[in-house]
Amino acid sequence: MGIYEELGVERVINAAATLTALGGSRMPSVVLDAMREAAGEFVDMHQLQQKVGARLACLTRNEAAYVASGCAAGMVLGILGCRTGGELEKIARLGSGKGLPNEVIIQAAHRNPYDWVIALAGARMRTVGNTRQTFDWELESAIGDNTAAVLHIAGIRYAPGALGLPEVVRVAHARGIPVIVDAAAQLPPCSNLWHYTKDVGADLAVFSGGKELKGPQASGLMVGTTAMIEAARANGAPHQRFARSMKAGKEEIVGLLAAVERYLALDQVAERARCEAWCSRWAQLFSPVPGVRTQIDPHNEGGADLPRLAVEVDEATLGRDAFTVAEELWSGQPRIAVLATDSRTLYLEPDLVEDDECGLVGDRVLACLRGGLVHEGK
Repeated sequence: MGIYEELGVERVINAAATLTALGGSRMPSVVLDAMREAAGEFVDMHQLQQKVGARLACLTRNEAAYVASGCAAGMVLGILGCRTGGELEKIARLGSGKGLPNEVIIQAAHRNPYDWVIALAGARMRTVGNTRQTFDWELESAIGDNTAAVLHIAGIRYAPGALGLPEVVRVAHARGIPVIVDAAAQLPPCSNLWHYTKDVGADLAVFSGGKELKGPQASGLMVGTTAMIEAARANGAPHQRFARSMKAGKEEIVGLLAAVERYLALDQVAERARCEAWCSRWAQLFSPVPGVRTQIDPHNEGGADLPRLAVEVDEATLGRDAFTVAEELWSGQPRIAVLATDSRTLYLEPDLVEDDECGLVGDRVLACLRGGLVHEGK
């Protein structure tokens, strides 16, 4: 009996996405082995962060890197770095905030459930533009003496109505303001690990360690300029400072390094081909069902370059909507998680589903789709 069975926690087959609510992703053995080895010894945590950061910077073609306890924690550290510049006298003033810049600019089209990280860093949000469009002059006019940073949310899901990152960098840097990129789920392609920073010029990009990198769920990869990384580092553990509670342990630090090394060695073409193959097989299985239409979406839930299958359902024909199908899958044994975005559409992502589970997912989804048919031909 496994630990989850002992605890009475139900196992889930994750065909939805690398969601935190489902535990992120599965860690491969090379990551688990690295974490297990790291757990067995004491080290100087400052030295470990510096050595691992240097290795990660080299791997990702950046000036510097740092391991945070998650993407959200990395965003907080980045904003604190922008507010204080890593200077001890300014860090000491974070409690009152007196004399420190405390505004972070974000575009209206980039507002999301995670932008609370701005407040967590003791700053306030200044929104520019609207959900349909943002002009460069709006961003420029919002920059003032109290501006600490501009926060840019990467990915095609947030692109409509927003200024592109090159324009954001141009406007912000002209006024001496750093740009932070939330790139939590923007892998693949692996080139994004250096694209936002080295190619486009953002000061910092932060990736989730527990999503496509398949590293520890409680880890985040910060990459960018040396000045930005050092300013962020000064605010976090093992220092006894503002963001000490967001500490990454030696296990997460070493585990994330192993995950990045593994990820960069993967055959990304083969990974995508596998996902495309399962999407096609599922589509062939579901499409004959009356009231069902399928289409392969070239991008996953986070907007990254991995395909998923969209399954559109006609409630009048099927006798149930997408939410009901998703709930039936979740209520079965074992639980299967899919993503229903509205009453007509649910998505299946094969990336996190093992090959021996993909057949089960297909059979269960087919049974749920057919189970409520109200027309002949059932």
